Amino acid sequence: MTYCLGIVLPAGLVLASDSRSNAGVDQIARVRKFELITQPGNRIIAILAAGNLATTQSVTTQLRETLGSGYPQDLYAARTMFEVSRIVGEKLREVTAHDGPSVSPYGDPTGSFLVGGQIAGETPRLFQIYSAGNFVEASLRSSFLQIGETKYGKPILDRALTPDCPLDEAAKLALLSFDATLRSNLSCGMPIDILRYETDSFSTANMAMLREDDPYWTMLRNSYGAGLSDLVKSLPPPPTWKG
Repeated sequence: MTYCLGIVLPAGLVLASDSRSNAGVDQIARVRKFELITQPGNRIIAILAAGNLATTQSVTTQLRETLGSGYPQDLYAARTMFEVSRIVGEKLREVTAHDGPSVSPYGDPTGSFLVGGQIAGETPRLFQIYSAGNFVEASLRSSFLQIGETKYGKPILDRALTPDCPLDEAAKLALLSFDATLRSNLSCGMPIDILRYETDSFSTANMAMLREDDPYWTMLRNSYGAGLSDLVKSLPPPPTWKG
């Protein structure tokens, strides 16, 4: 399993993924699930993957090999992030149709993606590509999308993430969402790849890989845990209810 999260705001994007891949209790590996495709000053495209690793790697590898070719699925030639998402969905359907019949007797061949980024001339955008190849777009009314093991990291985002949230605050919430997921589900694991992308910067300078011993990660999760514990202690006890 995996956990990938994307947040889109007027200020920019926060995109993050874990790195654990497993095919049983004794088949655990660390795998990067975060693909970056960039053109200086023109576009930045992030593709985050969950699901069958062979399927998702085949999709991203084929798309990378097509860059600059001028072929219909060339992401350098896509005019909008909507078109990028359509291309990713098409490639996912192609790979699943080709490999699915052989893989299905042994396991689930499907995958899914988050696709976020910005192409010059439009604002940052974020899409979720389903296993069928179709997709939906995030908006200010629903400013985050998740794939993989989503349930543990969702409550803090539902409570605290707002459309006017500064980018740094959104990044903190994203990491706390990962902390909740990693604490509750062993199929997700470190390191975390995270990008804070500022609107119109076309820069990946704020891309980081956080390991378990990263000082900021350790401080954040310890401070949050202690603060949450103190908050619970400060709340009044429930009244005595009469049946």
